Amino acid sequence: MRRNKPRRNKTRKRRLTSLLMICLFLIGGYYLYTQTLPNSEHVEPDWKGKSSPIFVRGELLEYPALGTGEDLKLPLPILQDVIDPHIRYESETKSIILTTSEKLVHLTPNEKKAEINNEITQLRFAPEESEGIMYLPIRVLKELYGLDVHQDIDSGAVQLMKAGEIIPMGTVKADKSDTTIAMRKDHTIHAPIIFDVPTGTQLRVWTTEEDWYYVQLDNGYTGYMEKNTVVMGESRTVAMPQEVITRAERSWKGKPVNLVWEAVYQKKPNLANIGELPGVNVVSPTWFSIIDGEGNVRSQADLDYVKWAHKKKMEVWGLLSNSFEPDITSKAMSSFVSRMNVINQTLQYADLYKLDGINLDFENVYTKDGSNITQFVRELKPLAEAKGLIISVDVTPKSKSEMWSLFLDRQALGAAADYLIVMAYDEHWASSPKAGSVSSLPWVEAALQRIILEDKVPPEKLIMGIPMYTRIWSEEVKEGETKVSSKAVGMDSVADIIRTKKLKPTYLEAPKQNYVEYIEDSILKKIWIEDEVSLKSRVELAQSLQLGGIASWTRSLANEQAWQVLKSIHP
Repeated sequence: MRRNKPRRNKTRKRRLTSLLMICLFLIGGYYLYTQTLPNSEHVEPDWKGKSSPIFVRGELLEYPALGTGEDLKLPLPILQDVIDPHIRYESETKSIILTTSEKLVHLTPNEKKAEINNEITQLRFAPEESEGIMYLPIRVLKELYGLDVHQDIDSGAVQLMKAGEIIPMGTVKADKSDTTIAMRKDHTIHAPIIFDVPTGTQLRVWTTEEDWYYVQLDNGYTGYMEKNTVVMGESRTVAMPQEVITRAERSWKGKPVNLVWEAVYQKKPNLANIGELPGVNVVSPTWFSIIDGEGNVRSQADLDYVKWAHKKKMEVWGLLSNSFEPDITSKAMSSFVSRMNVINQTLQYADLYKLDGINLDFENVYTKDGSNITQFVRELKPLAEAKGLIISVDVTPKSKSEMWSLFLDRQALGAAADYLIVMAYDEHWASSPKAGSVSSLPWVEAALQRIILEDKVPPEKLIMGIPMYTRIWSEEVKEGETKVSSKAVGMDSVADIIRTKKLKPTYLEAPKQNYVEYIEDSILKKIWIEDEVSLKSRVELAQSLQLGGIASWTRSLANEQAWQVLKSIHP
């Protein structure tokens, strides 16, 4: 028995060696199969079986489409995310609102009747709600935004492409040995096959990943194909809707605006007393105001004033204010119905008084209502454009003030309106605890630059607001503390003070203004002067920044010398 033991050990070793060789062979075979040979497994795309899935640049989106062909409807959340974030649905008034610079479209769920620029039109298919999502008919969207939509008859897949989008195209390379080329789930030959693509098939080539293209077929199938199997062709560009030249571009491109506001309170201005306004090409009388939450508008307009201005070759941009009443503003701007009441009444006044534009001055507004103000401008603009009216919006310099600054979305307003007029004054306001300039030049430049740089408003769309007033500051020491108060006065009043008191102004380099101070009744008086010196600097700043022009508040506070300086805004 002991003699056989070495022989048994040798036999066991041979078996172990054979088993090890088999394992190594199997491992090697598996490695060869998985790492060097292409995967032949076929899988279905994740969206297979879903009804009308929507793709944008090869990416499957969350919501599907409804219907097919001309009855195709797209979900509102996708349209807001991909096409136009400003499409609005107001459930309270059952209003779907779409705006461009030329069109205001109002749709109602389950209604084939629509309003386009206030005119009734008939739709073939109505918007509808499904599972809590609003769906809009494709024909309206194509006409408004120039969308390109491809829906495959067999798969139902919908490919959504935006106007102006560039689509790289390719063709599957013809091969003598293969009639199809694999489209894979990932950029490796070991990924399963999504689709066997016939040679000669056209593809949309969305991205590149190393030696692979990420492509999409007309049937919606997306996946990766090796670069050497695809021949790139010419890119296709989705056509843009025909561009319409606005009235602002026709009338004002390359021509600086020189506007002056006409403050109208209780009495009409006496035209005989106005005199000449050399260089002024726009007057903006404060004629219109929103007076209640339903959006009713009060008018103080004067046709004789318009005739006088037109005779002097000046345009008239009637000013519409919110009466500086935040509660009225909040209610009037809260719904499509009340906003349209404001718009329609304002446009009727514009027709009646033969206006050339509307200047919007909304101040003292709750921050929460800012988006409704912007929506109001978007809804007003296409209707005003159809009547040849310029739309300008007054904005303050940017600050942290809740009611006077933060509600203003200057970037969105700049895109919607023809002009933003920056009210670049009241750096030191009436009740300021510290005396100072109403509008020092560095402060003005900083305010304008912030809007240009931070809000991406083109300089040619900005108009610099200029004060025709200053403040006489009083500093009085009481009980060891300096009390500050002020009174706003026009240019002639300051000139009279300087002349009668025989004061000699000092030029201050920092604010770029002349300055005087004097004692009256034991009280120190300080004036940062608005005169030819400060106005000349403002005009030069507007020209250096290539702004759209200047606007002066207000005509009755200016003197004759002011107009002579301000007319130099014209080259």
